[in-house]
Amino acid sequence: MASRIRLEDRECPLSTTVQHVGEWWTLLILHDAFDGYTRFDQFQQSLGISTSMLTARLKTLVADGLLERRPYQTSPVRHEYVLTERGHSLRPVIVALAAWGNRHLAPQDRSMVLVDAETGQEAEPVVVDARTGKRLDDSGAYVFTAGPAASAAMRARYAELERQRRSGSAEPPHD
Repeated sequence: MASRIRLEDRECPLSTTVQHVGEWWTLLILHDAFDGYTRFDQFQQSLGISTSMLTARLKTLVADGLLERRPYQTSPVRHEYVLTERGHSLRPVIVALAAWGNRHLAPQDRSMVLVDAETGQEAEPVVVDARTGKRLDDSGAYVFTAGPAASAAMRARYAELERQRRSGSAEPPHD
């Protein structure tokens, strides 16, 4: 059976990111790691996840360089799972996902909120351009385009989208 994934999807940074963190348990494990959990039993108790599923997810997170497996006890040998720099860099993504979820809930229905650790004031996470400080949630003001490593298919996709933007057409290119 031929692959349904287009070349431009395989090279897309969104696709490669989802490959690493796009699974339910993976996001929840990372969330717990951001909250300071490091040990297998902590993750298991917090999430109610099966031993085999947690083992598989932790192994993948270590292989992907998001967590580091370190021994913390020698007799018997026990390991903890510590966020790497690469893993820490996902925190804004997790925060943004949680904030998106909370924006679609009534305040009384939110099970967790992000607050300033010093003041306790609820934060309102937004994604901004570091250069200008402008919010990136306006898909008319900020658009994707082909990058330096883009394939011919990816370049064609974004050239067509740019042509449509300039002509005022709202239709994305068809495959």
